[in-house]
Amino acid sequence: MMEKWLMGVDLGGTTTKLALINSYGEIIHKWEISTDISEKGKFITTNIAKSIDAKLEELNEPKSKIVGIGMGAPGPVDFVNGSIYEGVNLGWKDYPLKDLLEVETSLPAVIDNDANMAALGEMWKGAGNGAKDLVCVTLGTGVGGGIIHNGRIVHGTSGAAGEIGHMTVIADGGAPCNCGKTGCLETVASATGIVRLALEALKQDDGTSLLQQKVNEGNAVSSKLLFQCAKDGDPLSKAVVDKVGNFLGLALSHVGNVMNPDKIVIGGGVSQAGAILLDTVRSSFEKYAFKRVGKSTKISLATLGNDAGVIGAAWLIKNQVNS
Repeated sequence: MMEKWLMGVDLGGTTTKLALINSYGEIIHKWEISTDISEKGKFITTNIAKSIDAKLEELNEPKSKIVGIGMGAPGPVDFVNGSIYEGVNLGWKDYPLKDLLEVETSLPAVIDNDANMAALGEMWKGAGNGAKDLVCVTLGTGVGGGIIHNGRIVHGTSGAAGEIGHMTVIADGGAPCNCGKTGCLETVASATGIVRLALEALKQDDGTSLLQQKVNEGNAVSSKLLFQCAKDGDPLSKAVVDKVGNFLGLALSHVGNVMNPDKIVIGGGVSQAGAILLDTVRSSFEKYAFKRVGKSTKISLATLGNDAGVIGAAWLIKNQVNS
């Protein structure tokens, strides 16, 4: 009997990740293509279909081996019909992604938000470890979130559930956010937000901090550099990290009080900071959360890295086809 594969796709603004995955959640082959956002993203589904066909030809495998295609996309998704309400960076608005993808690939497709897919991936094969009540927060250029209750993604009435990055953590005087509000978690816990906080701290520095020395040596301020300086004992950098961790723990305490999930998983590039950020987040979470929530909900780092989205997409198509 021929082994069946699941097709997982994680659509990003610059790169699209693709993977052929077996029914056990193991990646058989994975690759990337550039995301062509020209002409309001009209070529994206065509390019994905062509890339899948080329990979199957390279592997000398028939398309009939693929059960279906799951795809994570940025922005709010209408899960019922698989359309994108709005993909700002892609030029999409009320875009019928599912229908177009099925036409181009001749495969059944299921679409969801990319952060939701990452949450499903961590639930299935990652740090979620089979937890049925799970919240996943992705810290990258922005801050995304996926909420799973009883093994199912919570979408909300307009597909916007899980927008943890746009929870207000600074009620007055917060920095502007791309969403149009001010003081969102994204402004202080994303990679770009962290850089802003670091630059503000450097303006108050007397020039002796390790971070300032690194800048003087020609290094650009980045979240990665900040975390490394903090690990090396730089007080200024550690103070910024503590501020980020405090805001993140505060926001997650509100999520915890509402959901009381088994686990909260922190992923995305910023999560690579590791324990120096996680320890502060945990401390802040316990400080602000309802006591029973603070003791019962576990916070951990994601383990799947960039594979979380494609694995979650594979899980979704697997369960969609089999349901």
